[in-house]
Amino acid sequence: MRSLVSQLSIHKLEVFCTVIELNSFSRASQKLNITQPVVSAHIKGLTDKFETPLIVKNGRRIVLTEDGERVHRWARELINRTLEFEREMADSQRGVVGRASIGASMTIGSYLLPALVSEFRHAHPLGEISVQAYNPMAATDAIHSGVCDYSFTIMDPRHDVEGLDVKRIADDQLVLVTSERVPHLEGPLTPDVISGLPFVSAQAGMPRREIEESLLEHYGIRRRSIILEFGHAESLKQAVQAGAGYAFVFRSSLRDELTTGLLREVATPGMELKVPVYLVRRPNKRMSSFQQRLMEFLSEKISAQLEGRPSG
Repeated sequence: MRSLVSQLSIHKLEVFCTVIELNSFSRASQKLNITQPVVSAHIKGLTDKFETPLIVKNGRRIVLTEDGERVHRWARELINRTLEFEREMADSQRGVVGRASIGASMTIGSYLLPALVSEFRHAHPLGEISVQAYNPMAATDAIHSGVCDYSFTIMDPRHDVEGLDVKRIADDQLVLVTSERVPHLEGPLTPDVISGLPFVSAQAGMPRREIEESLLEHYGIRRRSIILEFGHAESLKQAVQAGAGYAFVFRSSLRDELTTGLLREVATPGMELKVPVYLVRRPNKRMSSFQQRLMEFLSEKISAQLEGRPSG
């Protein structure tokens, strides 16, 4: 087996993993910028090397055999460690004392991390930090694939967190906002009244929208009028500022608008729309001291900001 494994290229293993993770030969060929026949040849070559079927077709789905699952786990870990090693060697050659790649869901990556990462970078000027904002599911996938060292993200029930270390570090809160262009509501704000308001929200099917709908349904709220949909919180807020209607927005993204009066918070008595924020990483990842210090710094700062307490 040792001689067999030594003959396998990282590229061939990457092709195999990409086919499995995209569940498609054609999408894998597009992502890797190679032809589909080359993808098929790599999969056949890998199957021939191991002398056992690794995948089977079930309709349009690609399903791993038991041996295929073992090969996939091993190959993904090998690819991740290889990518990390290449980054570390490149950093060493350039004289960089440390490098970290951080994933984040949109709100955290857009409104919390920029200032916090800048603060850390000021104290560690020879390090390099990359922040990538994703939708919540992609923020988790970035850990599976090894693109990011760790992620700070919200989640929905569809997340695949098998094999990952997931730690809840704080709660963000969805609050109802509108602008002064919208008349103040008369009478009590009941679930039925809220359900009938004109809303601006995330696009249907997005994890952010699914989380919002699930929390509102707990209070018997099923919105009947979503008049505009946007893929990013900033666009959503701009529409509400222009008088489009109402929106549930994370408090962490509202500091400036509430302070300046561009948006006003609408009290929702008896409702507490808390959304957990998680630190996600691979449990067997070997982190550098720079990555570890940054992770601990950001975890503490994010937790303190969301909970409204001072941080050290």
